[in-house]
Amino acid sequence: MAVTLNLEGEHSVKINVYHVDAFANKAFEGSPAAICPLDQWLPEQTMQALAAENNLSETAFFVTEGDGFALR
Repeated sequence: MAVTLNLEGEHSVKINVYHVDAFANKAFEGSPAAICPLDQWLPEQTMQALAAENNLSETAFFVTEGDGFALR
């Protein structure tokens, strides 16, 4: 699923949101979570609002940093 956000004072940002079942071997089991890869960090309030909109207990955001990733 892709979400387009209109940030105040900035341009629109399209964010891919992946719903996954963690700790499961098949769909609809395990713990549901949302994963949001980002090009750069969004304002914290925006990330919290996106997590609340997904209505999942776990939502993770990540950006590429060097040879790895930073996770929030």
